Amino acid sequence: MFHKNIALYHEGHHHDHDHVHTECGCGGHCHEEEVSKDEKTLNILLVHWVNHNESHEEGFREWVSKAKEMGKEETAEYIEKAIEYMQQANEMLLEAKKHM
Repeated sequence: MFHKNIALYHEGHHHDHDHVHTECGCGGHCHEEEVSKDEKTLNILLVHWVNHNESHEEGFREWVSKAKEMGKEETAEYIEKAIEYMQQANEMLLEAKKHM
């Protein structure tokens, strides 16, 4: 089991991650030395990227409404499409996490 306080910074956002559990192929938890630093980092990043994308979704939806109020229907449609693509990206990132 790997426990470490990790802070990630991205585009002005600060994200704390108190601990990470990395599973090995045998179904149990590996010792820290058994998992490479890059593998630990990738496990953290996959979750971080999903959380980060989800944190922006509410703001995107707010601007869909504002764009519609401005009569910018096509702009609103493209933002809505971006939300859909971001949700699909999150699904792919979560699927990638399953294969770690």
